[in-house]
Amino acid sequence: MSERISREKLVKIYNIEITFFDELVDNGLLNVETENETRYLIYEDLHVFEKFANWHYDLEINLPGLEVIHNMLKKIDDLNQKNRELMNKLSAISDRYEDI
Repeated sequence: MSERISREKLVKIYNIEITFFDELVDNGLLNVETENETRYLIYEDLHVFEKFANWHYDLEINLPGLEVIHNMLKKIDDLNQKNRELMNKLSAISDRYEDI
């Protein structure tokens, strides 16, 4: 089993509203494990939670804004990956023509 932290501990440690955490989960922005009706966040996803909490509480971005930002950043990451793949293919093609 992965290391994890309960929703209740997160709320206490980060001084956030429990409804904020639940809204992140309900909108698919956080993945949690549930055991005995207790929600747990996997430590590997803690940085994602912290990012959303900082955006929401420090920058006052509402939940729909968090969703938009999250989706745009995901698309940017996907495009960057695709760009790297295309550059690698272009480099391989270029190397072949240099040998001719």
